[in-house]
Amino acid sequence: MSFRKTHLSLRNAHMNSVPHTRPDMHSYFMQIALAVRERANCVGNRVGAVLVVQNRIVSTGYNGTPSKTKNCDEGGCERCANRARYGPGEGYDLCICVHAEQNALLSAARFGVAVAGATLYSTMRPCFGCTKELLQAASRPCTTSTTGVIPKPPSRRSMKPSRRDSPVASNADHRRPKADWAVSKKKLPDPAQ
Repeated sequence: MSFRKTHLSLRNAHMNSVPHTRPDMHSYFMQIALAVRERANCVGNRVGAVLVVQNRIVSTGYNGTPSKTKNCDEGGCERCANRARYGPGEGYDLCICVHAEQNALLSAARFGVAVAGATLYSTMRPCFGCTKELLQAASRPCTTSTTGVIPKPPSRRSMKPSRRDSPVASNADHRRPKADWAVSKKKLPDPAQ
């Protein structure tokens, strides 16, 4: 049998034996957000974000220090470099890290890409500041995976902000790939001691 016939025979056998399930768009964008997270260099949490307009990715972002500054994992951020010194909710005025959601919005702005009506896919629920920035940029509420596995798309009702509810849709009942790597579990000192 010639090389070409052998190659075609093997390819056809492989293609017929391995079923392929094409992900829906929601899962597709969440999987890309998980891949984007791999670039994060924060020593705390590692987050990836993807901004989507009309089922097209217009921008991505991951958390870390600003461009042309020393990376977080190299001591570029005072708060991250000295995590034991700052308790939960403390030292944010010293933190220079840019959140993944902010980086996605800023990258779009840098290149003149409109984000009105965009949906943000994020590997972690955005903080209050990022949520305000997304709403101000006229982006739709975020679709997030607080645990990293792809949640179901938000319903229309969950995308309508109310005074009681956060405009962020999330689903915390999933397992996350690389959860131990992505979310800091470092015990901080008790400030009462």
